[in-house]
Amino acid sequence: MPKETYIPCLLRLFRQYGYDGATLSKISEATGLGKASLYHHFPGGKDEMVQVVLDYLERWLDQNVLQTLQRPGEPLSRLQQMCDRVSEVYEGGKQPCLSAILLLGSAREVFHDRVKAVYRAWIDAIALVLTEAGMSENLAQQRAEDAVIAVQGSLIVSQGLDNPSPFQRVMHHLPAELCRAIGEWEMGE
Repeated sequence: MPKETYIPCLLRLFRQYGYDGATLSKISEATGLGKASLYHHFPGGKDEMVQVVLDYLERWLDQNVLQTLQRPGEPLSRLQQMCDRVSEVYEGGKQPCLSAILLLGSAREVFHDRVKAVYRAWIDAIALVLTEAGMSENLAQQRAEDAVIAVQGSLIVSQGLDNPSPFQRVMHHLPAELCRAIGEWEMGE
């Protein structure tokens, strides 16, 4: 089987145990591959496994979030579609964010630049929607950062409470709040 076959399983494992906690024994058990087979598919070991999962998630983000935000259309609609897709990938707030997990422990040194690039691309795509709607670039960047903070923060709180409601509430209100910020900025000009 191609190594891409194991991406959903690896994603689940790294989300559940983190980079340091997803031992080769756990990975072997979950994938059904012996350690030799794991190294056959992933000669770079656990780092390569995470890289393959990140490649998958970056493609997903590009196709489902960034391209949606970059299409022409009403800001509210584009932002709502973004929230719908993001909610999908986190299963309505029931799944933690892998990029946040990879910023902890020994994984930070290895994956920080990739995680930073993902967040930067997402923030820039949201800011693009806001600037196209007439907001200044500086304020749009700040509001876009605030939006990603709200999403990521609500994921952490939802995980901590074992309750997806905080994440779901943020995802429900975020598009309208960002559009309201556009209107408030225009009135304050």
